[in-house]
Amino acid sequence: MIEEHVILVNENDEQIGTMPKLEAHEKAVLHRAFSVFIFNDNNELMLQQRASHKYHSPLLWTNTCCSHQRVGESNIKAGKRRLQEEMGFVTSLKDTISFIYKAPFDNGLTEHEFDHILVGHYNDAPNINPDEVEDWKWMPLEDVKKDISVHPEIYTEWFKIIFDKFYQHINITK
Repeated sequence: MIEEHVILVNENDEQIGTMPKLEAHEKAVLHRAFSVFIFNDNNELMLQQRASHKYHSPLLWTNTCCSHQRVGESNIKAGKRRLQEEMGFVTSLKDTISFIYKAPFDNGLTEHEFDHILVGHYNDAPNINPDEVEDWKWMPLEDVKKDISVHPEIYTEWFKIIFDKFYQHINITK
């Protein structure tokens, strides 16, 4: 299996190099990423529970999918690729906002990402890839917001950051 590389960027999202993904997380180097948020007609968000064997944040709930762009790959193309790989479907995506965050993990790794938020619409059940996803569910945004405040330990760090800072941008029907 080929080792996945991430795109290293500066604070302006300009590419400055590449690095193996694990090494970038070990060194806490800023790199490009994306987070996909899929909503249905009821304005419910499709959440995924990360697979139990993930090297960080296993079994935590998070947005529909997320990953890293490949060299030469647009945010939208990367989002569609990963949505198909993790959740088993593709839909139109809109590139909305981006931000930088840094989140250290108990295992010594750190996510330091220039994260692009991609939003889309879908109404059917996904065909989840068990190598990536343990479970999934639809959840109204207000319920997600409340549950994060009551049970923050069951959600990924980046998802909590996105929800805290950018709720108004992902709430597409408001």
